Amino acid sequence: MDKIPKIVDADTSKPFSLIVLFDNGVKKEYDCSCLFSRPEFNLIKDKAFFKSVHVDCGGYGVSWNDDIDISEYEIWNRGKTIS
Repeated sequence: MDKIPKIVDADTSKPFSLIVLFDNGVKKEYDCSCLFSRPEFNLIKDKAFFKSVHVDCGGYGVSWNDDIDISEYEIWNRGKTIS
């Protein structure tokens, strides 16, 4: 299996979608609305909370708090490449 690139930036300029830049220069869009059916992701339905996303140390994912996160693997494999 190829090594999954690490995340260097995440932007929330689109409603409930992340625009994620990886360390290999690839940019992907990840639609977080696919997570809304899971109770542990209820808080990200709030627009202000959603915008508080940050890249985890080391680029291994993005998170909103200690309980809500998405791995770089998930975003890399399920995100849509946009550049």
